[in-house]
Amino acid sequence: MNQIQQLINQMCPNGVEWKTLGEVGTFFNGVTGKSKKDFDNGNAKFISYMNVFSNPKLKIDVDDTIQINEGEKQNTLQYGDVIFTTSSETPDESGMSSVLTTHTDEKIYLNSFCFGFRFNNLEIISPDFYSYIFRSERLRNQIIKCANGVTRFNISKASFAKVKIPLPPLAIQTRIVEILDHFTNLTANLTAELNLRRKQFEHYREKLLSLDGVEGVEWKKLGEVAENLDSKRKPITSSNRVSGDIPYYGASGIVDYVDGFIFDGDYLLISEDGANLLSRNTPIAFSISGKTWVNNHAHILYFEKQFCRKFVEYYINKIDLTPYISDGAQPKLNQANLNRISIPYPSEDTQHSIVSILDKFTALIVNIEKELALRQKQYEYYREELLRFGG
Repeated sequence: MNQIQQLINQMCPNGVEWKTLGEVGTFFNGVTGKSKKDFDNGNAKFISYMNVFSNPKLKIDVDDTIQINEGEKQNTLQYGDVIFTTSSETPDESGMSSVLTTHTDEKIYLNSFCFGFRFNNLEIISPDFYSYIFRSERLRNQIIKCANGVTRFNISKASFAKVKIPLPPLAIQTRIVEILDHFTNLTANLTAELNLRRKQFEHYREKLLSLDGVEGVEWKKLGEVAENLDSKRKPITSSNRVSGDIPYYGASGIVDYVDGFIFDGDYLLISEDGANLLSRNTPIAFSISGKTWVNNHAHILYFEKQFCRKFVEYYINKIDLTPYISDGAQPKLNQANLNRISIPYPSEDTQHSIVSILDKFTALIVNIEKELALRQKQYEYYREELLRFGG
């Protein structure tokens, strides 16, 4: 930090210069005049909306293609181009940026739901530096103000041209990139390790809990092995909740913190309704402990033995519950169907052994998730500090 400030003092005695996008470059559009069939088995590489939205540095090693006819005039991307999404359902997600930071001779085309910005002079800018700048809090605050709409928010290019960016000397840009790349690489390595550990967990969970036809394994209905406490649940509307430190649970986890509790102990919650019952983006069975409040969107089950509760939790999160889920305005796992879910019931020693192994993998995953969250906060802190130029 001190080194960067010293460079700024030496090279920018009057402060870092800021200019509007309209002063330093031009905007261009994505492809035009295309139909749905042009995106089936195309002959040219194509950058999708989600590629731009998800990646500060554009990914060009992609399989997305578009049909471009001979002699057709369409804009192509160049090294240093900054791509922005044109719209989103919320202003906070509008105008997300991605920068082409790699040199390529390949013709790459941009989707029509994004637009590009091209600097007039690449000799004074580092594309890697601007991949960080346009995702910084200060720039995002400017960009969000360019979004207008009610149910969907669109970027105004006239307003966008007035967005101001810092133009520090290239030596300063390069040094900042080195620092932020270091934090980015740490985060990327942790993310790779987390994904590996998750796959490892899923492999062993599948192996340990595939008990069909295993000799000595009894099968029981969930209603036989657990006591259902749904009748004791109490939903509270957000306007009637009294703020406190007791977790208030819903279908997918903690919804709020309230004053007071209705349960005190170790229980298993299983989602009763919601799209997550089918998408399974997050676990639908999760353990809770201590003083808690549960609303009517999660079933609450009590088990006499903790290892049995954990065993059922792991098993429920493994299996396909589609046969037990009813259709309607939203997917629902009612109590009757919940109670008839078949659960393998091996010996207590076997249950305990399986839970012990899976708990170890879970602990590894949780620890990496915590470290990853800390690294992400660390990266964001230094990004904002390093890019906090005057202006």
